[in-house]
Amino acid sequence: MSLGNLTIIIPTYNRKDVLRKTLAAYGSQSAQEEILEILVVDDGSTDGTDSVVAQCSQESPIPIRYLRQDNRGRASARNHGIREARGEIILFGDDDTVPAVNLISEHTAWHRKYPEASVAVLGHVTWSPEVHPTPFMKWLGLAGPLFDYHSLSRGMQVDGAHFYTNNISLKTEFLRKNGMFDEDFRTYGYEDLELGYRLMRRGLRLLYNPDAVGYHCKYMSFADACRREQLAVAAERVFRTKEAGVYFAEMVARRRRSLKYRMQKLLVIWLAPALAPLKLLLDTQIPLPWAVYRALYHYYCVQKAKPAVGVERNSVKG
Repeated sequence: MSLGNLTIIIPTYNRKDVLRKTLAAYGSQSAQEEILEILVVDDGSTDGTDSVVAQCSQESPIPIRYLRQDNRGRASARNHGIREARGEIILFGDDDTVPAVNLISEHTAWHRKYPEASVAVLGHVTWSPEVHPTPFMKWLGLAGPLFDYHSLSRGMQVDGAHFYTNNISLKTEFLRKNGMFDEDFRTYGYEDLELGYRLMRRGLRLLYNPDAVGYHCKYMSFADACRREQLAVAAERVFRTKEAGVYFAEMVARRRRSLKYRMQKLLVIWLAPALAPLKLLLDTQIPLPWAVYRALYHYYCVQKAKPAVGVERNSVKG
């Protein structure tokens, strides 16, 4: 496999300002020569995204191709990019995940080290300093329902629950041969978890490289986190009809039968109402124990959304 042949796929929808920043950062990579092309898949934006991409394309040292489709969701948009990709490696990014200057060099170096078609690389995503992340946000992104990097170590082979598509690279041939995103997922959530499960069943080895860093340029309040949980309910209904949904539901059911889980649930039920005054601190820079974040999130966000399967990344991990 020849390297220096990487396609970046970025789905986008009505986020032209942060997309501009993301594209500029890819154009400033220390290993520009490794990038064959950037595919921006516009999922029906109405905010002038096309004009922004056209301008960025003129300024970028890397070829940028603009692909537009009707609004069909991120699964469809990423598949559009996969079908169009010319590179032998595909890097999935998000429009609001700005790459560190060495992100591409870290991904391609690991693909050189592990040239097998079945090996993929998971990078690390953290909050951009410019959004001034709160301690609650840091918990969300390290050991909360958003991401679970806290449990990972360099070079660790991780499971499908960590198939985070805002900073992950795979060999194109393996992806096309063994399955793409399920386009039944049209709303927010679960399409990455479902694909990760199927690819793992086909032999995918996903290795964690914490030095391939992307910066999430988005502020998330406690209310935003609860709305995110509610938005995922529709996708969860689709997920539970899939083999992956059945598999993870069984894992969660086994966990919920454990004494440890039952004790934790009782503690949440008893303590969360008493912790309610601390909600006022969640959007401040005052740190609280992670156990407090976990209790308040489950009581006020998860219980309100009432997902049928209850699959969260940390729940899957146990």
